[in-house]
Amino acid sequence: MGEVRKQLTLFVPPDAAQGIEAVRELVDPVQHARIAAHVTLCREDELDDLTSIRARLLELPFGPLELRFGRAEVFSDHGLWLRCIGGEDRFRELRRYVLASRDVRDQQPHITLAHPRNPKAPANALSNTATLPDPITITFPAVHLIEQEGSHPWRVLERYDFQRVAD
Repeated sequence: MGEVRKQLTLFVPPDAAQGIEAVRELVDPVQHARIAAHVTLCREDELDDLTSIRARLLELPFGPLELRFGRAEVFSDHGLWLRCIGGEDRFRELRRYVLASRDVRDQQPHITLAHPRNPKAPANALSNTATLPDPITITFPAVHLIEQEGSHPWRVLERYDFQRVAD
């Protein structure tokens, strides 16, 4: 049994994921096979008090989270990502609520298309992201608690839906 990691994640919903997943599969098939397109909400080192975090997630006082992402960019040699260009304040507010602290690490929301820790795929090129709209607006309906053992694919343990908001 390898190292087990947990994190809180916002998965890109299926209606918004098709084009993103096609690009991810091309530019980093390893990452694509391990985890679906997502934004990491809280990393494993922030989940010390998981019992309290779960209790807060059951009572999420937020409607679905809308984030806007810009054009794909290169980072850390051959990494590719979509950086958030709108909705960061709500993302940070959600992190503060989940972690029950106003003093949380500043985390830039993003969607990783190609992870630099994986071997560079032959099709890993910024030009292969040109099919993605710019900008991309995504509404995230839920927070997921996920787990990974070693380098195996991540699996969903729990889902916490945001509150529905009246029109």
